[in-house]
Amino acid sequence: MTTTAPQAPATPVQSEPQLPPTRGQRFTGAAANYIDERTSISGLVKELGRKIFPDHWSFMLGEVALYSFVVILLSGTFLTFFFQASMAEVEYEGSYVPLKGIEMSVAYASSLDISFEVRGGMLMRQVHHWAALLFIASIGLHMLRVFFTGAFRKPREINWVVGFILFILAMGEGFTGYSLPDDLLSGNGLRIIDGMVKGFPVIGTWTSYLLFGGEFPGTDVVGRFYTLHILLLPAILLALIGVHLVLLVVNKHTQFAAPGATNDNVVGVPIMPVFAAKAGGFFFIVFGVLTLIASFFTINPIWNYGPYDPSPVSAGTQPDWYIGFADGALRLVPPGWEFVLFGYTVSMNILAPVAVLGLFIVVVMLYPFFEAWLTGDKREHHIADRPRNNPTRTAIGAAGVTFYAVLWAAASSDLIGTHFRLAIEHVIWGLQALLFIGPVVAFIVTKRVCIGLQKRDREIALHGFESGRIVRLPGGEYIEVHQQLDEYERWKLVAYNDYQPLMLRPNKKGRITLNQRARAVATRWFFEDRIAPVTQSELAAAHAHGDHHGELEGSNPSQGAISH
Repeated sequence: MTTTAPQAPATPVQSEPQLPPTRGQRFTGAAANYIDERTSISGLVKELGRKIFPDHWSFMLGEVALYSFVVILLSGTFLTFFFQASMAEVEYEGSYVPLKGIEMSVAYASSLDISFEVRGGMLMRQVHHWAALLFIASIGLHMLRVFFTGAFRKPREINWVVGFILFILAMGEGFTGYSLPDDLLSGNGLRIIDGMVKGFPVIGTWTSYLLFGGEFPGTDVVGRFYTLHILLLPAILLALIGVHLVLLVVNKHTQFAAPGATNDNVVGVPIMPVFAAKAGGFFFIVFGVLTLIASFFTINPIWNYGPYDPSPVSAGTQPDWYIGFADGALRLVPPGWEFVLFGYTVSMNILAPVAVLGLFIVVVMLYPFFEAWLTGDKREHHIADRPRNNPTRTAIGAAGVTFYAVLWAAASSDLIGTHFRLAIEHVIWGLQALLFIGPVVAFIVTKRVCIGLQKRDREIALHGFESGRIVRLPGGEYIEVHQQLDEYERWKLVAYNDYQPLMLRPNKKGRITLNQRARAVATRWFFEDRIAPVTQSELAAAHAHGDHHGELEGSNPSQGAISH
C-alpha cells in the first residue's frame, strides 16, 4: 500500500498590476489600427505566418540568392553616390601614385577614388562584387537542386521559367556592372561583345552603333550600361523575384519524402515566427561572410590594369566565371568558317556558337514542358524526387553540366596551355573532342550509377543493412542477419512514383498519330531501364522472412542455430 504526503493548501496567485499604456504605445497601436482598417494587412500577415516551410539544407540555396541580392542593392546604393558614369577624358590626380598624370575616363577615375579616397569605398566595392558572384552562383546551384529533384513539375513549370529568366538577367546585370570601371580588363570584354555583335549580317553594325553610341569604344557606353545596371535590370529583377516568391507561396514548397509528408500535407515549421527568425539570422550570416571575404580577398583590382587602351591587350585575362562559357564557345570554333554571301561576310565562327548557346538555353528553360509531355502526368507534385530515382533525368542534368563545364574550361585554354606547358592547338583539339564525348560519357556513367544505387536501395528496403552476424540454420545453412530499417528510412527508399513506357494504342478514330509514336519512343528511352519501387507485398514477405531469421538468431545454439 502506498501513501502520498499531505499537500499544503494552495495560495492564491496575485497578478502584477497592469500599467497603463504609454503615449508611444498608444500612438503605435492607433497607427497600426489605422493601417489595418484600410489595408487588411493583418489578415495577410496572419495567413502568411501559417504557411509551413520544410526544413532541409538544400532549400537554403534559394535563400542565399535572395540575401546576396539584398546585399547587392545595399552596397550598390552606397557606390552610386560616388561613381560618375562619364567617358570624358581627365588627368588623374588622386592618391594612387603609379597612375598620377595619366589620361583616363571620369568613370575610371571615380572608381579609383572610391577605392582609395572614399572611406569604406574599397570594402563596399569588394562586397558588391563578391555578392554579385554569390548571387549568380547560388541561383545556378538552386536551379540544379530544383532540376535534379524534379521540383519543376506541375504546378511549378512557370516558376522554373521565371527562375531561369532571373538567372539570365543576373548574368546581364553582372556583365554591365563589370564593364562600368572602364579599365583595361572591362574594355577588352566590351571589345569581345562588340566583335560578336558585328558578326551578325545586316544588323550587326547598326546594333553596335546603337549599343556603344558610335564607333567602338563609343562616346557613352558607360553611361548606357550604368542606366541598365542600376535602373532597368534591377527593376526587372525585383519584379521577377516578387513573382517568384508569390508563386512559391501559392504553389506550396516542395519537400522530400518522409512519414506524414504528402502532396496535401507539408511537414516543417511555420513561417511566423520560427522560420522568419531563422531566415533573419541567416541573412546576417550571409552578409557577414561576404564582408569577411571582401575584407581579406581582393577581387577586380582595377588599379593594376590601368585605363582601357586597345593597344596593350594583356594575355591571361579571363572573363568572370559565369560568362566564361560564351567566351569558351567562341574559342572552340574551328578556323575558316567565314564565307561571303550577297556581299556580306557571314561569320559562322560567331553565329554557330551563338546558335548553339541559344538552343542550349531554350532547351533548359523548356525542359519541364518536355517531361510533362513525355510522362503525360497531369497530377500536382509537391514531393521532391531523389535524383537516383529518375536516372535518365539525372543523367541529362549531368550531361548538361559537363557541356557547360567544357565551355567554361575552354575560356581558360590559354592558361591551361601555359600552366601545363601544352601547345594551345592541342588544348583546343582536346576540348573540342571533349565537348562532344564528355556529355555522352557523363550521361551513360550517371545513369548506370543511379540504377546501381536504386538496386542497392531496393535490397536495403527489403532486407535491411548487413549486421556482420552469421547464423547457422537448423539445416546447416549459414546466413547473415540483417538489421532492419526504421519507418522513416524505409519511407525514403520506397516512396517514389513508377513510370512505365507508353504503350501505343489507336485513338478514337482508330489511328496512331505521329505525336503518339514520338512520345512512345521518348518514354521507352526515358523509362526502359527503370527499377520498380518495392511493393507492399514484397515488404510484407521480406518482413516475415526477417522475423523468422530474428527468431533463429534469438534461439539457443544447442537447438540448431549457431551464432558467430
